[in-house]
Amino acid sequence: MLDHLVFAGPDLEAAVAHVTKLTGIAPVPGGSHLGRGTANHLASLGGGAYLEVIGPDPAQPEPSGPRPFGIDNLVEPRLVTWAARTRDLAGVIASARAAGYDPGRAEAMSRKTADGELLSWRLTTSGAFDGLVPFLIDWGSTAHPSSRPLPEAGLLAFTAVHAQPARVQAALTTLGLELLIRQGPRPGLVAVLESATGAPVVLT
Repeated sequence: MLDHLVFAGPDLEAAVAHVTKLTGIAPVPGGSHLGRGTANHLASLGGGAYLEVIGPDPAQPEPSGPRPFGIDNLVEPRLVTWAARTRDLAGVIASARAAGYDPGRAEAMSRKTADGELLSWRLTTSGAFDGLVPFLIDWGSTAHPSSRPLPEAGLLAFTAVHAQPARVQAALTTLGLELLIRQGPRPGLVAVLESATGAPVVLT
């Protein structure tokens, strides 16, 4: 199931401002990914999912490697990928590989929240097809971020665009996932959110 959408940018403050201006809802600080050089802000999407706005963390030194989600190469904020939640990460990885798709290896990650709480989880290291196939995440015993008080911009629709929709859907099928994918020359994700006024807005 959908865990969260990832909206990344080369400047965290600017990415948060973009979402706030678009929706009228301001994502709140989530925390820092120590050693990764990133921090995030969060907003609920409803239904146990959330929007992660992520960018370089000005409070951290430059990381030893590249920041996740291609952040170092972005020139403007955009929806870069999404995460699918599972309680059996090893099992999903094994079944996907047996079906011909490798979702990547699993690794542990953590971040400290704004109030100092340490959250930990496991995830796969990569998605595919320009972020249209999600990475997988297993929160284990950690309380899901959506269980905390967050401002909400309800998710009304979530689709994708790709030149070869069937290839993307074949990879999604190995993970037990479905996503409406329209054919188009430029790959990307499209989320329709409910703004503070109740009007739908499009985040790409």
